[in-house]
Amino acid sequence: MDMAALIAVVGVAFFFTYTNGFHDSANAIATSVSTRALTPRAALAMAAVMNLAGAFLGSGVAHTVSKGIIATPVGNQGMAILFAALVGAIAWNLVTWYFGLPSSSSHALFGGMVGAALAGGVDVIWSGVIDKIVIPMIISPVVGLVGGFLVMLAILWIFRRANPHKAKRNFRVAQTASAAAMALAHGLQDAQKTMGIVVLALTISGHQSGNGIPVWVKISCATMLSLGTYAGGWRIMRTLGRKIIELDPPQGFAAEATSAAVMYITSFVFKAPISTTHVITAAIMGAGATKRIRAVRWGVAKNIVLGWFITMPAAAIVAALMYWFVHLFWG
Repeated sequence: MDMAALIAVVGVAFFFTYTNGFHDSANAIATSVSTRALTPRAALAMAAVMNLAGAFLGSGVAHTVSKGIIATPVGNQGMAILFAALVGAIAWNLVTWYFGLPSSSSHALFGGMVGAALAGGVDVIWSGVIDKIVIPMIISPVVGLVGGFLVMLAILWIFRRANPHKAKRNFRVAQTASAAAMALAHGLQDAQKTMGIVVLALTISGHQSGNGIPVWVKISCATMLSLGTYAGGWRIMRTLGRKIIELDPPQGFAAEATSAAVMYITSFVFKAPISTTHVITAAIMGAGATKRIRAVRWGVAKNIVLGWFITMPAAAIVAALMYWFVHLFWG
């Protein structure tokens, strides 16, 4: 049963990564597609390749996920907790994808881990949850919002005497680079989260000791994220690219450049697993607000932010219910 449980958990982890890819692919490319800097298929292909590359850039986020959120559970109970956590996250990903709501796959996973751990009687490392998840969840969108606004103001000032049509054409080219940087950062952040889960499963099952991430785990998680990315997330892409605000190329560049910078800093400096969805959505709002405050459709933004706050509790509830169901069979 231990090997069967390990295979089941790793398989579901890979499927979660796949849903993460098609759910969050919009994060990296929605602005580039909406401003016509890239065609949808070219943008998806580029994002898939950069996601794959980003997964190999570091391991700090993976270690935070595997060691810093819940105490390491043991035996079949531990496998049941991980399985339930992943199912809770997948369920929320699919619901929000269906409604075109750009919620956080990361926080769905963290909520699932906390809910399943509580249901299974395993200690939650609340200091880690607060320091590495809750505080970054609050701060990173604020930084993205303010950063997007300030970067766009700087662009407007620097290019105030430039020919508008020529400037927009050049920024379409620049968006290729900023979208690639965004996709690389997404791979750096999101592939590592699943790596952390797989390493935790290998540790529980006795197939690994220590914090190292096997090469096959990196390759598998990166590949599944890339495949999911290439599958596309058109519903969410429309929300980010059109429904919040009609972006022009300079605004798209400002939002993507700001978001990529925030994600690189949090990954390498703080090793904090933040939500790419939260950051890029907030940066889009900030960059768009420079046109005029009313240009941002704040009603849509309000619904998105509400979704952010209910993501962790919703995934936690689903994961807890799933744990009690799975526990009947895994003991």
